[in-house]
Amino acid sequence: MVTLYDTTLRDGAQTEGISFSLEDKLRIAEKIAELGVHYIEGGYPGSNPKDIEFFRHIRERELGASKIIAFGSTRRAGAKADRDEGLKALIDVATDGVCIVGKASILHVTESLRVSNEEALDMIRESVAWLKARTGEVLFDAEHFFDGYKTDPAFALEALRAAAEAGADLLVLCDTNGGSLPFEVETIVRDARARIATPLGIHCHNDTENAVANSLAAIHAGAVQVQGTINGYG
Repeated sequence: MVTLYDTTLRDGAQTEGISFSLEDKLRIAEKIAELGVHYIEGGYPGSNPKDIEFFRHIRERELGASKIIAFGSTRRAGAKADRDEGLKALIDVATDGVCIVGKASILHVTESLRVSNEEALDMIRESVAWLKARTGEVLFDAEHFFDGYKTDPAFALEALRAAAEAGADLLVLCDTNGGSLPFEVETIVRDARARIATPLGIHCHNDTENAVANSLAAIHAGAVQVQGTINGYG
């Protein structure tokens, strides 16, 4: 079965010109649940008070079988997972599960994080393990995975392995820049699927109008979850 994961309330909310009120977010979540979407990503509790309020109030709404997920990032470079406020915020909102993003591109490790490869992998490994011991499902968003794979496939796959070995339930391959094409996505997903046993998901951006085609290509190659937004926001 392929599951649907909606991120309108987080990724979609980052769209220029969009600013959801708390009530907007609650009503949108209810409507998404009515569609039967399996997972609803409600926001980023470590980034703003509105999202913390959303997670508090959404417990009072009827969402059927839809699961509410909180989004965050791996621990900060040089920090301990149990001292990281962002990770603690994910646990404090008490959702059905969490999704954390980590770097899967060596370029972003060296230029953005400015840490060693091993520290970047430890950030993933330790964050996933800490969360898995304290919540339900843990999903790992491999940021810039496709660009990272094209540059340094060994590191991109190591990022997935780090999350998998720490207990991640699903590894989401992200086409963060939206520049990949369907034939590339299918080839890369198929390779990752052959090397790593943990189930894979797909998160495509639509910069080249290929998000739907890329998602279908990923499913054809073995992905079991599609992440997306309503109306292509995000």
